[in-house]
Amino acid sequence: MFQTLIEPQQLFEHLDDPDWRVIDCRFDLADPEAGQRAFLEGHIPGAVYAHLERDLSGPVGEKAGRHPLPDAGALIAKLSGWGVGPATQVIACDDANGAMAARLWWLLGWLGHENVAVLNGGLAAWREAGLPLVSEASAPAAARFERRSPVRQMVSADEVLDAVEGRADWRLVDARAPERYLGKVEPIDAAAGHIPAALNRPFMENLDAASRFLPAGELRARFQGIAAGRADRVVHYCGSGVTACHNLLAMEIAGLPGSRLYPGSWSEWITDPDRPRSQG
Repeated sequence: MFQTLIEPQQLFEHLDDPDWRVIDCRFDLADPEAGQRAFLEGHIPGAVYAHLERDLSGPVGEKAGRHPLPDAGALIAKLSGWGVGPATQVIACDDANGAMAARLWWLLGWLGHENVAVLNGGLAAWREAGLPLVSEASAPAAARFERRSPVRQMVSADEVLDAVEGRADWRLVDARAPERYLGKVEPIDAAAGHIPAALNRPFMENLDAASRFLPAGELRARFQGIAAGRADRVVHYCGSGVTACHNLLAMEIAGLPGSRLYPGSWSEWITDPDRPRSQG
């Protein structure tokens, strides 16, 4: 089974497999309905659509980040409706360098489902390979998704604060672009900067010029210094807990499993004025 990446031709060979399900995660922060419109215009045969804010996130509260984790029960119901059962091989795809697809990859691992992979290169690679797209809606037979012990772990804001204050040995990694990490610009959130002691590892650096993940050896060379032999003590965050999943996936590809997600990320962190912030 595929648990990190899958290539377009490999997926194409399994399109008729009833135990496989493609979930299209296209989404644009600037136009939240653009992803679904694009899906309706053309998608991989048999795919269903997952909306980042309606399906893969929960309601935004006063002290929450921009994309809180969804309620587990609600997500399980949606997965069941999409035809995802205990033995289903799930393939997540998008047109955003794998960032949205990696969110679904992480969520399924959080619910204990290991057989999930991201389409390497996304819809662009699928088109480049000359593979088919359809506009007809799919209606997969419902399944019964079963939650199991999580294979992806998370940490809370309080645990991150312990790391900042020296009471825990977490290593924090910020997946945002350098200018946002440094606090030079902040186009989305209410405050600029980063969590003190965090290292900057922009998720786009996981990709080559064709927006495909770098080979495992290259990713390992880039992350093993951060992991320092303890990948399970690495905590990833970003603006809202979405693109950070890209770095988690990259570490898994690199053979450095077990790193964790701070789901609330910067947009949750700054809701409490007592939490420290850094710039530069």
